[in-house]
Amino acid sequence: MVKYIGSKRVLVPVIEKLARQLPVRTVCDLFAGTTRVSQGLRRAGLSVHCNDLAAYSEALGFAYIAADETLDRARIRELLDHLSGLPPEHGYFTETFCIQSRFFQPHNGMRVDAIRNEIERLDLSPVERGVLLTSLMEAADRVDSTCGLQMAYLKRWAARSFNDLELREPKPVPGPAGTVSRRDANELVGSLGDFDCAYLDPPYNQHSYFSNYHIWETLMRWDAPEHYGVACKRVDCKTTKSAYNLRRSAWQAFSSLIERLPTPWMIVSFNNEGFHDPDDVAALLSEKGCLWSVAIDFKRYVGAQIGIFNPSGEKVGQVSHLRNRELLFVVGPDQAALDAAVHGLAPTDTADVQQALFWSSSQATQRARRYSHSGPNS
Repeated sequence: MVKYIGSKRVLVPVIEKLARQLPVRTVCDLFAGTTRVSQGLRRAGLSVHCNDLAAYSEALGFAYIAADETLDRARIRELLDHLSGLPPEHGYFTETFCIQSRFFQPHNGMRVDAIRNEIERLDLSPVERGVLLTSLMEAADRVDSTCGLQMAYLKRWAARSFNDLELREPKPVPGPAGTVSRRDANELVGSLGDFDCAYLDPPYNQHSYFSNYHIWETLMRWDAPEHYGVACKRVDCKTTKSAYNLRRSAWQAFSSLIERLPTPWMIVSFNNEGFHDPDDVAALLSEKGCLWSVAIDFKRYVGAQIGIFNPSGEKVGQVSHLRNRELLFVVGPDQAALDAAVHGLAPTDTADVQQALFWSSSQATQRARRYSHSGPNS
């Protein structure tokens, strides 16, 4: 998987175990990102619909959620061998992300250009295309020179950037084949259909994934966009804004989504660095059914561990904190089924849990009475 801030790596084992024990068979992951959670849900035996607005998430969805036993893996390996043998080309990717900026070394950038151009020429099914694009994106991620975000690159080349780009076949994920869409979650919810469960991991602060991973978006779209700044971000990063990234509109977007969700069960994750008070989130969710939540402590992304540096490479300022809490909520119509699923977690499943919060129906109801639909803390 590619490096990704907000990754749910720590939470996936818990989510997967919960999904196995809840009375659900189908689930929609509305903000799929790297599809890490979708893959866990598929391994849990659920039929998964994977959705996100990002083009790179769509490719990952085809590779890891939609691909099934009908995919000709021998043909995929032949295509990867063919792509690996192409002569390098100095194109948009090399010029933009290796010369004008320093995200990748030119010898790898030219291979990306050649491979991506050839993928565009090949006659491929959507799943085959997704598998090949995923292989290329993951290969590029293994030789980049960043701290995991594409807002900036390292002043000195990362050691891995000297390695040669290597295409690898994305490993198949066991479980039922799923489906993929690329839509705004708040629009999709109106035509979601008959799903047992929804998993929600919406953006929770001002940082835009579209800007944070603009290179992957360009690599997938292959549209050679105009760019700006030291990081050579797509010019449409200036205009592509999510309501979830704006404090004034984030709560309305989230609460509207929750209120319109038709699924009887919901699994929701939030980070304590976000706009919303966990109590307000809990109160909103409690109106949909019985509620359980847990807080899991984990390290912040690698950039925070390294510290803050100016363009001259001098360390400046202070990092405010090095650890975060990831909040996981489960909501459903059946208290007994919820209790059984939660109590089915082994102690090792929550070994990293800093604090567990169990909300009884009466507590949640009392909180909800103090809550207004016009927004939290009103």
